Amino acid sequence: MERIKSGIKGLDDLLGGGIPKGHTIAVIGPFGAGKTTFGLQFINQGLLNNEKCIIISLEEERNSILESAENFSWNFSKFEKDGDLKIIKLDPEDAKSTLTRIESDISNEIKDFGATRVVFDSATLLTMMFNEEHEKRHVLFSLSSAVKNGGATSIFTGEVNANNHMVSKDGLLEYVVDGVISLDIIPVKERYEYRLVLQILKMRRTSHSRLVHPFYIKENGLEVLASLDLF
Repeated sequence: MERIKSGIKGLDDLLGGGIPKGHTIAVIGPFGAGKTTFGLQFINQGLLNNEKCIIISLEEERNSILESAENFSWNFSKFEKDGDLKIIKLDPEDAKSTLTRIESDISNEIKDFGATRVVFDSATLLTMMFNEEHEKRHVLFSLSSAVKNGGATSIFTGEVNANNHMVSKDGLLEYVVDGVISLDIIPVKERYEYRLVLQILKMRRTSHSRLVHPFYIKENGLEVLASLDLF
């Protein structure tokens, strides 16, 4: 199986060499766990590999995304100017036009741009635009299909259920993707602090670590430790 480098230091070793090419991956976690940073770091690795990449955002405006990347010394502005990066902002208040664009335009935009990596931030905001479960399920399947038909490997960020951090907020996202990576924040009571941890909950057609791994968000992005020592 062909794999691509995630750009997350230490993660590819846990995935048997990298993310399977063409997979859709959900990165889920609570607020502040590093989901958006994970997605941007994945995009940065693609840009460094001379790949074309697309960021589709329901949350942040273009300038905010560029500034977030700049905080990690990732020069997205240059790649955007050179035509290797496209940032698409969708309107989170217009469910109908967003669904129409996903169903009719996103796949073609990926193909026409030649993107090999796509990040969608966030799938939770997307489903919140709809009231019924069947509508939420439909829009997630449409998004996953659009990206797959476009030929890209993708990251979808998502919030978790407040009562169970092992599942997404709606309990739907994990069923439409090929892989699920959990980012979480856990208390270390003995030291009166919190630690960031990562676990690969699902990854189709490949072996992977099923253990909980600590990680850090440093000046160059996320770094996952092979050690299981959380203390």
